[in-house]
Amino acid sequence: MRITIDGREIEAREGATIFDAAGAAGIDIPVLCHDPRLDPVGVCRLCVVDVGERVLAAACVRRCEPGMEVRTNTSDIEADRAVLTELLMSEQPADHEADRRERAFGDNALLACARRYDAWGDSLPRGGGRADDTSSSVIHVDHQACILCDRCIRACDELQNNEVIGRTGKGHDSRIAFDLDVPMGQSTCVSCGECAAVCPTGALVDVAIGPELRPRDELEAVDSVCPYCGVGCALTYHVDRERNAIVFAEGRESPGNRQRLCVKGRYGWDYAAHPQRLRVPLIRRDDAYPKGALSKDVRGEHDGRRKPGGIVDYDEVLPAFREATWDEALDLVAERLSTIRDRDGPDALAGFGSAKCSNEEAYLFQKLVRACFGTNNVDHCTRLCHASSVAALLEGIGSGAVTTTYGDIANAGAALLAGTNTTANHPVAATFFKEARKRGTKLIVVDPRREAIAEHADHYCRIKPGTDVAFYNAMMQVIIEEELGDRAFIEERTENYDALATLVADYPPERAGAICGVEPDDIRAVARAFGSADSAIVFWGMGISQHVYGTNNARCLIALALLTGNIGKAGAGLHPLRGQNNVQGASDAGLIPMVYPDYQSVEDPAIREKFESAWGRELSPQRGLTVVEIAHAALEGSVKGMYIMGENPFLSDPNVNKVRKALSNLDFLVVQDIFLTETAEFADVILPASSYMEKLGTYTNTDRRVQIGRPVLEMPGEARLDWEVVCDVSTRMGFPMDYASPSEIFDEFAGLTNAYATLSHDNLGAVGKLWPNPDPERDDGPVVLFDDAFPTENGRAKFVPAEWTAARELPDDDYPFVLNTGRLLEHWHTGVMTRRTRVLDAIAPEAFVAMHPDDGSANGLSDGDNVTVESRRGSVTLRLRLTTRECRGAVFMPIHFREAAANLLTLDELDPDGKIPEFKFCAVRVSAAG
Repeated sequence: MRITIDGREIEAREGATIFDAAGAAGIDIPVLCHDPRLDPVGVCRLCVVDVGERVLAAACVRRCEPGMEVRTNTSDIEADRAVLTELLMSEQPADHEADRRERAFGDNALLACARRYDAWGDSLPRGGGRADDTSSSVIHVDHQACILCDRCIRACDELQNNEVIGRTGKGHDSRIAFDLDVPMGQSTCVSCGECAAVCPTGALVDVAIGPELRPRDELEAVDSVCPYCGVGCALTYHVDRERNAIVFAEGRESPGNRQRLCVKGRYGWDYAAHPQRLRVPLIRRDDAYPKGALSKDVRGEHDGRRKPGGIVDYDEVLPAFREATWDEALDLVAERLSTIRDRDGPDALAGFGSAKCSNEEAYLFQKLVRACFGTNNVDHCTRLCHASSVAALLEGIGSGAVTTTYGDIANAGAALLAGTNTTANHPVAATFFKEARKRGTKLIVVDPRREAIAEHADHYCRIKPGTDVAFYNAMMQVIIEEELGDRAFIEERTENYDALATLVADYPPERAGAICGVEPDDIRAVARAFGSADSAIVFWGMGISQHVYGTNNARCLIALALLTGNIGKAGAGLHPLRGQNNVQGASDAGLIPMVYPDYQSVEDPAIREKFESAWGRELSPQRGLTVVEIAHAALEGSVKGMYIMGENPFLSDPNVNKVRKALSNLDFLVVQDIFLTETAEFADVILPASSYMEKLGTYTNTDRRVQIGRPVLEMPGEARLDWEVVCDVSTRMGFPMDYASPSEIFDEFAGLTNAYATLSHDNLGAVGKLWPNPDPERDDGPVVLFDDAFPTENGRAKFVPAEWTAARELPDDDYPFVLNTGRLLEHWHTGVMTRRTRVLDAIAPEAFVAMHPDDGSANGLSDGDNVTVESRRGSVTLRLRLTTRECRGAVFMPIHFREAAANLLTLDELDPDGKIPEFKFCAVRVSAAG
């Protein structure tokens, strides 16, 4: 439509507000209460304009109408704005120059208005009866600077969907409040920082983490990607180049996170500047043999008490090593690994790469192991998270990637969240799940633990641990019996349906309910909600995959989507939520033992010939060993040398006591990392690596979005880029690698794939591209995959029926509880990064074991007690936390704390298909600590 603003005729889209139309035309209208990402409310009245009516209209809420004539800056309007500004300023503290937001970011919108209208008012002395709230580790609350615009409330409600902030008091005593008016740091606030990001005054301001906060125009802005979970949020780091320091971070616009961040993304970056960063190569001293653990925690002398910083004590470990030059260290690495390869054969070597490294680094590392070492013994942490999911997806639909994005939930009639604590593990994705629920998507949550996302669910089913297959088979039995399936989709696009129908017929809700502990009527209700939806997405996490029957769990979810025709259309699909920032990309790049890049089998002669031609080396035709199998082989002595880049298997692998013995048994171990990790205590050589913040490379998130991470900081000391180190080792071992840049490495990798074939650093742009992408110059890439056929030999997906089987190790009288392990919102895997991040470690500083209050009472245990948790493999002592989020008969431990390592207790039995270990089910006992 055509409208006129201040005498200029402009075009406005239907439904646009006057504020939106003016902004698009470059016409400035001042505003305090409105943010473009929030629903407008028009409470500040600063944006009022003249539309020729009796009263002025708030531009942020008034919609454009054809032929409308608008005046935005008449003398009357400007006078009104000046008065409003003066009234607001009269409530502000008098020391405007000390305003935190103005000093920090230079963007206090209220002070900008005061300067514009020279309207300062009679400000109040500092205090004014409203005390500051400094209880939060990340945000300073200044109630006196608040103008009650409600931006923070709406950001918490509408963007993060946490609903923590509201108002309390009446009249002049009104103010914002957290929960039922408790200090922010004691509330259910998750410290995402969204409230501070939208605040227009100094009421909510970030606490300085690194150097003192400074205005944006004094800093360098570097667009990059968050280094933590698989959501892959786009963000901007604001950097003080003189100090080589990040000052603050903020979300930026992208098709994924849409400027949203969680506590780790916004505040968890200072680990890169931690004083414990490795700065020079280290070689083990001759008198530090035979090898073994060097620190008390790693030796197994655990007491569960808080250690300073919760990290490796360098004073305990560093005396076993001496500093070396790069040439000396690299020559020793090449000599020792070459000796083992030539003496004992290529399969006596193995390598662990990392999902925290870039696609380019992952590609080079697997190339090193395959072409230089001569073995396929290469793996990374995908083996510990979604290996079973990938195995089931490849088997069922011919592809191991997600078939739709997490944002596609906005188009879904229903969404099933299975075995995923999204609010902790994928918090920004969870904001879109909660938002979709508010807009009508039926949310179904199935999990033994009642985590925060369950509070938003239409249906929550608390199944017993380890009974997923029985539950989902029962859902499918109901869908088939009540004819809720998509018969046309089944007949045209799938195979093996009859076998599935025959098997699930044996799982009526009455039988399944007895197994999984859910009422039959509840199973039917969930099946009907999912089966009757026009479209539905299945999301799952490691509560599905981290089992010895994890592949069977995933087979059931795939079958459920196929049965209802929920693949290949908007608002429908399969999405295993990836855990690490580049676990998708590292897998795509071939950092797994049975496939080359793009999931091309090492056992296929034609494919092997393709890679032999590209790399100029004969390659092994045998599948390699997986993470846990490599540890077993090291213990047995068949794997004698290892190169570990960016992984910490001592804490991340199951059955730590066995891992300790395996690492000690290696003839030679080189560890390349940014800190002296627990695993590095067993190393012969330690190489100082580059952190995420110091390198250029691409990262592929859970959506298949390939994005560029850019260097923010200079590397400390003599630390080097990981890809350059890998090239140096390979060249010294007789397989030259020579690249000019990460983009050149990416081009070689992409050229050997179909999924990445059209992509390059040059066409990824500011927000990346989805793969596969036929035309990345013009298109973002397909959100939904497989709309007409599956990438299988016959184009059909395959139903793979699965029987329920009990866990390998069941509770008994001696070990009556089931142990479940997982992540916390504030921490990351083995804690190497987050426990060196001041804010994150302050919020969640110590280990705990969570138990249902009734179980605590029955065992004479109280909240806060020190308890010992013991399995058949080990024991740890730590604090007890009683909570109804846990189910009866089960306990939960986070995996991040070296002083109470959960994996001392876990079982190293493997899923026969995905080779993933059992992290979610082992038998333990809990007793008061002696």
